Amino acid sequence: MKQILKRLFNHETLTQEEACKLMAGITKGECNEAQIAAFLTVFQMRGVKVDELIGFREALLASRIPVDLAAYRPIDIVGTGGDGKNTFNISTCACFIVAGAGYHVAKHGNYGATSVSGASNVMELHGVKFTNRQDMLERSIEKCGMAYLHAPLFNPAMKTVAPIRKAMQVRTLFNLLGPLVNPCLPEYQLLGVADLPQMRLYTNTLQQLGIGFAVVNNLDGYDEISLTDEFKVMTNLYETIHRPSELGFSLVKQEELHGGNTSQEAARIFDNVLQGEATKAQTDCVLINASFAIQVMEPAKSIEECVAIARESLNSGRAQQTFKKFIELNN
Repeated sequence: MKQILKRLFNHETLTQEEACKLMAGITKGECNEAQIAAFLTVFQMRGVKVDELIGFREALLASRIPVDLAAYRPIDIVGTGGDGKNTFNISTCACFIVAGAGYHVAKHGNYGATSVSGASNVMELHGVKFTNRQDMLERSIEKCGMAYLHAPLFNPAMKTVAPIRKAMQVRTLFNLLGPLVNPCLPEYQLLGVADLPQMRLYTNTLQQLGIGFAVVNNLDGYDEISLTDEFKVMTNLYETIHRPSELGFSLVKQEELHGGNTSQEAARIFDNVLQGEATKAQTDCVLINASFAIQVMEPAKSIEECVAIARESLNSGRAQQTFKKFIELNN
């Protein structure tokens, strides 16, 4: 670690193999806290390269508790977090619209760190019991199209660095790794990021990993499509900027997407969307994210067709029925 730190302080980069070996050492407790803090600070100051990120990911996945859902060819819908917008659980809500439309979703999530309510908060408030059992997760995705993977149950190596991350109180390299370490290795991913440099980093990374993906960013700094401004979408097939009006959506005000001051308030908005009782702004925001997730899996379809599929899932009540079935299976 001492030699690696000297190189990093000298603005050198690591190979994929070096990054993997270093992260493996960190997660096995072979480095002291001061060294780990210094290591994390380097990457906050100079950014991480694609090969380094893939190497770090490889080490974390090597120590995961694996789950095999490959037969279902699932998608994960996730935001990086840290955009400071405190929205309600847009990505998690979109998962049930996508599952309600007949696709398979394997959502990897955790408690909120920078917002009032993370995916695990809203799940827990509905009585969901988290599990890492293959049979339970398989039953869930088989019977309702949705499985939820609570990150701490699958990534025991992260416990080593948890106290350091908490003490540092800033976003670190591990926030970037979170969306890349879904233990079931989903075939598809819709990934929301808060800025354009992250967008380029993840796009290049996901292309190397061979995953079907779309990376999205609202140009006013949301880590999802918020419809509050123009938004950019990058996939392995195209790169474009959309205006909400071009896709038949109205511009949304930022305050209309606020998730409230408690997890309970965020969960209420989540329920309202699936029950068809939310505001137009809240509903449209979830629909547009679900639509781009569907297009990741159905690249031959236009985004307008995907919007129609998502809207039908919600308006027919299938998304709500999917959520009810999910709760029943995971309580």
